[in-house]
Amino acid sequence: QVQLVASGGGSVQAGGSLRLSCAASGRTFSLPAVDWFRQAPGKEPEFVATISRSGDNTYYADNAEDRFIIFRDNVKNTVYLQMINLKPEDTALYYCAAKRTYIATTLIADYNYWGQGTQVTVSS
Repeated sequence: QVQLVASGGGSVQAGGSLRLSCAASGRTFSLPAVDWFRQAPGKEPEFVATISRSGDNTYYADNAEDRFIIFRDNVKNTVYLQMINLKPEDTALYYCAAKRTYIATTLIADYNYWGQGTQVTVSS
């Protein structure tokens, strides 16, 4: 019904920038929001940011707000995560995810759709 494909990851030096993309297809008009999560090896998935269907409302995790920006292009059905001043601790597999209906949580179990993930590696 909905497919999400994440891309744009890569390997960068600390202080560098990357822009991740989440391309949505299928019945994307019904998605209330698209979120970004990340998961480092051996760690639990961590919420990064969310953006509403219109793009007017965004929310960031405390450790992401000062360096990351989430935005979207609804014509392309794509959500972006612009990351600047990357740090080694940002190294993770980054996922985009969505729910069928709006629920004010970031619990993994509440998400219905997940992209395949795109790897971000930041070296010192």
